Amino acid sequence: MQSLNLRQIEVFRAVMITGSISGAAQLLLVSQPAISRMLSHTEARIGFQLFERVKGRLYPSPEARRLFADVESVYRDIQRVNTTLHDLVQQRHGVLRIASSPSLGHQLVPDAVASFRRGSTDIRVSLECLRHVLLRDRLLDQQADLGISLFPIDHPNLRAVPLSEVRVLVVCPADHELTRVPAAELSHALSESAFVGYPADTPFFSFVKPAFERRGWAYRPDIDVDSPHHACALVKNGVGFSVVDEISWRASGSEQMAVLPLLADERLTVSLVHLRREPLAQFAQSFVEHLRQTLSSSGFELFGMD
Repeated sequence: MQSLNLRQIEVFRAVMITGSISGAAQLLLVSQPAISRMLSHTEARIGFQLFERVKGRLYPSPEARRLFADVESVYRDIQRVNTTLHDLVQQRHGVLRIASSPSLGHQLVPDAVASFRRGSTDIRVSLECLRHVLLRDRLLDQQADLGISLFPIDHPNLRAVPLSEVRVLVVCPADHELTRVPAAELSHALSESAFVGYPADTPFFSFVKPAFERRGWAYRPDIDVDSPHHACALVKNGVGFSVVDEISWRASGSEQMAVLPLLADERLTVSLVHLRREPLAQFAQSFVEHLRQTLSSSGFELFGMD
């Protein structure tokens, strides 16, 4: 079996990304003939065509598309190596890398970062808003020092410390007809209103759908969005109702939305997450205290730290 060297992989990836010989040449800072020769040599070496040439354009074969998925995985691994190297050069003791759930990362965590930085100007802070699985993987790959998550992260190598609870709200436009429906009739009225929900691969779907089912409500979104911030934006534009966390509701302009008296007993937990066997650095612990203060000053009741 013939194998590819790193240069051949690099050229193949460049052609896949740019869609042309000229684009790959510009990306790799080499001549077009050099790209063409390398591509032809690669195809001859492996024994099948990676691209179909039609009127000067390149169209990847099914084999090329399958190979590209593995090539991208390799490049992500290389990027992790480079990130680790960068951290070593920066002497990680001076860098705080935070991964946050999007709901928390739009307003709450930036407020805590600003408070932290006022007393720690020598610490460089990196804040990344990530979906649930990516947040977990950043921590496991040691690409983040701590995570602030709105949903449970259960992994034997990670420790999750609950910080506070936030309410789950059913919201609609401030002037929506649902605001005039008696509380006893709201459940039925929801079924006749447009619903902004979440796709099945999101943690909000895993939370909201069971909450609906426990109450005998059908979970049938008219629109799917990947975050409560997008849900709030649609609600404010009069699309219909949605279910969001209280932090996203506040950050999105709560005065333009009404809160319906539903799901009043549902809560989400804000948690600090970090590697179980690596205690937080002193400046990371300091940031956590600023985060707790930010939660408290925003009116959220804090859990005790163990």
